[in-house]
Amino acid sequence: MTRRLTSVVVVTALCGGGGVALEAEALAAPAPPTVVIDGVDYPNPLRRDDGTAVTTVADWEGTRRAEVLAAFRENVYGRSLPAPTAQTFAVAESEADGVRRKIVTITITGPQGTTSVEVPLFLPAERPKGTFLMLDHRGAVGDDPGQSSDYAPVATIVAAGYAFVALDTGDIAPDGADYRDGVIDLFHPAGEELPAQAGRAVSAWAWGASRVMDYLQTDPDLDPAKVAVIGHSRSGKAALWAGAQDTRFAAAVANDAGSTGTKLARRGDGAGGGETVARITESFPHWFPPTYRAFADRVDELPVDQHQLLALLAPRRVVVGSAAEDANADPEGEFLAYVAAVPVYALYGLGDTGLPATTWPPAADQGFRGPAMSYHLRSGGHGLTAADWAVYLDGDLFAG
Repeated sequence: MTRRLTSVVVVTALCGGGGVALEAEALAAPAPPTVVIDGVDYPNPLRRDDGTAVTTVADWEGTRRAEVLAAFRENVYGRSLPAPTAQTFAVAESEADGVRRKIVTITITGPQGTTSVEVPLFLPAERPKGTFLMLDHRGAVGDDPGQSSDYAPVATIVAAGYAFVALDTGDIAPDGADYRDGVIDLFHPAGEELPAQAGRAVSAWAWGASRVMDYLQTDPDLDPAKVAVIGHSRSGKAALWAGAQDTRFAAAVANDAGSTGTKLARRGDGAGGGETVARITESFPHWFPPTYRAFADRVDELPVDQHQLLALLAPRRVVVGSAAEDANADPEGEFLAYVAAVPVYALYGLGDTGLPATTWPPAADQGFRGPAMSYHLRSGGHGLTAADWAVYLDGDLFAG
């Protein structure tokens, strides 16, 4: 991987204190339309659509956050499915090797029909420190509480004191041309074209995470205020979008989420072969609506970029995991987006990224953690590995 120094010219870095903060004078000034990231202009998360500056949490939560969220819906991920017209839960519980297992059947009804999905939930013997909700696009998580793989080390997660629940995203939206066959056609007539602005597979996967969250809020064995949605690669994109929209999630963990996840779109291929908007929308046309595909060759005209998606998690925890040799995901572009989300977190007094500096690259194989932002760069290539999970399980994810 080519290594060069890049930086984000958005904030004043206070490296001595390990944090990042906005200059008071900059907050009082009119908000410029753009911020500079690695020499390129990007949309300013702290400038409202009418040009006024966002200087307080009230400004952000009262107006600007909704503007950014709407811009992502209209231009990137598409409009989400509505709430189910009816939804029920059925739970079958058992125990093996000191691990409690629940198989939760979620039955979802929309105007066009009904479907059910099953999700396995594993709990430690003691009350969990929190819950990881995994968006599993590989369909790799079964119902064995002793299963343990690098991708989904259930036994390790439970031994660390966390509950773990997995949603097979293929049950929500199959990952192909038949993507409507899960839940989308419960809300749209099967014989009709979807509206151009309607969300496709990634949006549906994020919506599915919220349906699992509906159940988790009812489970007396869990603390619903301590749920993190986690995804790798394509599921990392959906995990971020779920966390951005649904503030019930205390954290969103995006592992190697890359293009239309944590990677900045305006970087193109990042001069290192990173996946571009043009390439991802051509390779996976069922992931995003045509309104996003229209920006394939004009990414500079996107009204938002991915640093703003990360900022939508504030003041909740955002966790970004990158891999040093994952050229397709552009780890440098992921890092730059992470740092560029700081100004919104700084409104809450949470602008400390945990990083000693905002220049690329940071030290590899080391977790960096501030009170609400976490980052690590793992050696090696694309994947969700035991080393990644070791970072995510280190300490208490839900503590400041």
